[in-house]
Amino acid sequence: MKAKAVHKLGDEELAIEVDTLRKRLFELKTQGVTEKIQNTSQYGKIRKDIARMLTEQTLRSKA
Repeated sequence: MKAKAVHKLGDEELAIEVDTLRKRLFELKTQGVTEKIQNTSQYGKIRKDIARMLTEQTLRSKA
């Protein structure tokens, strides 16, 4: 998700999206242990999306 799209989300939507992405990351990690993952770049993409959203939450709380 791009930074512009993250900026347009509301506070509640942002929190829900962070939880969803964290669950997806956990599922990917468990799949990595139990079976072979086709696209390992998903780890980094999801982690960066989570970081973007947490950064936006921090900026909003300081404003």
